[in-house]
Amino acid sequence: MNIKCLILIPPVVLALAAEAPLVEPKDLAAQLSGTAARPAIFQVGPNVLFRSKHIPGAVYAGPGSKAEGLDLLKAAVDKLPRDRDLVIYCGCCPWDKCPNIKPALEMLQKMGFTHVRAMHVATNFKTDWIDHGYPVEPAA
Repeated sequence: MNIKCLILIPPVVLALAAEAPLVEPKDLAAQLSGTAARPAIFQVGPNVLFRSKHIPGAVYAGPGSKAEGLDLLKAAVDKLPRDRDLVIYCGCCPWDKCPNIKPALEMLQKMGFTHVRAMHVATNFKTDWIDHGYPVEPAA
């Protein structure tokens, strides 16, 4: 008997995986608590999420799905060296439905950034970061 298995992967996930390396939350948390150089971290989702709790040291860069959000991100990274290690994350919703990561990623790549990673938030920021006890801080 010849049985074939078909796995459907949403196109957004395939496109994102091809465009930038992903970092899992546990790996980013370990990097932040270790002695390695800290990446510049930008939250590219809704401001209400950032104001609630965010990764320590993260910069709010506006929702990547909106022109004003991309403008905020561009201004936030404009003076950084193009080889700086950057991590962007959202966490508004499940990874395959997030409207913010892909546009932010594309813009950073067009700006010439060569070390951009997107944090893979499978479910949402609360479930995949906060509930695991990874470090957070409220907006100041």
